[in-house]
Amino acid sequence: MPDHPLRLMIVDDHPVVRDGLRGMFDGVPDITVVAAAADGREALALARSARPGVVLMDLRMPVLDGVGTIERLAADHPEIRVIILTTYDDDADVSRALAAGVSGYLLKDAPREELHAAVRTAAAGGRVLAPKITTRLAARLMPAPGGPPAAAPSPRELEVLRLLACGAANKEVARALLISETTVKTHLKHIFAKLGVDSRTAAVAVALERRLI
Repeated sequence: MPDHPLRLMIVDDHPVVRDGLRGMFDGVPDITVVAAAADGREALALARSARPGVVLMDLRMPVLDGVGTIERLAADHPEIRVIILTTYDDDADVSRALAAGVSGYLLKDAPREELHAAVRTAAAGGRVLAPKITTRLAARLMPAPGGPPAAAPSPRELEVLRLLACGAANKEVARALLISETTVKTHLKHIFAKLGVDSRTAAVAVALERRLI
């Protein structure tokens, strides 16, 4: 066994899932489960005493959900890496998690070996995404075969994207940039076309994945 195995905390509001995940890491020599929590608030309390290096966490939980927990952990324990493990893969959930700074976003049908590898990658400072999500993002990032290269958002469009990533509405974007809401809508139209998306949340997800913002 390594001298310093990776310290993992599991966070899920279903006891059966927590126990199942703990079992999936039993016997893994370089990873040890140091704590398990039923919701975000309990996870924050345990983080202080258990000192995990990586947290494997559900997205939708009572009391304090995954994104809220990620934001608190980032403020109080920036050294902790968080991997979301959920059944939800819609653009809005992926976008919120990426914007909050997760190191990974996996689905609960991930095999044991994929979870082990994801924890190691996150601990090393890397990022992991479920293959289904990676494929979907790649389809948005790559131009059609034989088509022209995708245009990059302009500096002003990047400013709009940064505000969208913070959850700003059109009116708030307009106020912050000293432009009209009509101009904001025009920028959004151009952003959607350049990124190959059809929603604000998808635009933010793609921008984050491309490290545009």
